[in-house]
Amino acid sequence: MSAATATAEPQAQRVLVLGYGNRGRQDDGLGPAAADAISALGWPGVTTWENDQLTLEDTIEVAAHDVVFFVDAAREGPAPFAMERLAPAMTIAFTSHLLAPETLLAITQQQFGATPDAYLLAIRGHAFDFQEGLTPQATGNLQLALGALRARIAGAIKEAA
Repeated sequence: MSAATATAEPQAQRVLVLGYGNRGRQDDGLGPAAADAISALGWPGVTTWENDQLTLEDTIEVAAHDVVFFVDAAREGPAPFAMERLAPAMTIAFTSHLLAPETLLAITQQQFGATPDAYLLAIRGHAFDFQEGLTPQATGNLQLALGALRARIAGAIKEAA
């Protein structure tokens, strides 16, 4: 078979789980805890990354992946968690995090021409005091959110097969 008629092998989806939040602020550490749990699975093609907050440097990792899950603690909103699809949007707002995931996606698109499928997994937290360790309620929410996240990642990996 010539190179012109060869069919390309499907590429495996490159998945990034970017957990962000401050472990020293109780339930604000839900994002990094989720990244740790996914990392422990050792799934090929799945990268985990964690930060206290999203930064411009994260665009490099985001651009290198096909699917990105931004994972953060939520002070308000549905419990145990909410997952929503994200689209790039250049917005600047005063928040506890300098960059919103949508803004990070817009910068990634602008600078690298990459637009991965992206989702925000917001896990409901309950306490955000200066103390290490998740509350029991947040730990329960994390376990439920991880079930949904594992299923989504597995689905993304199977799509490429």
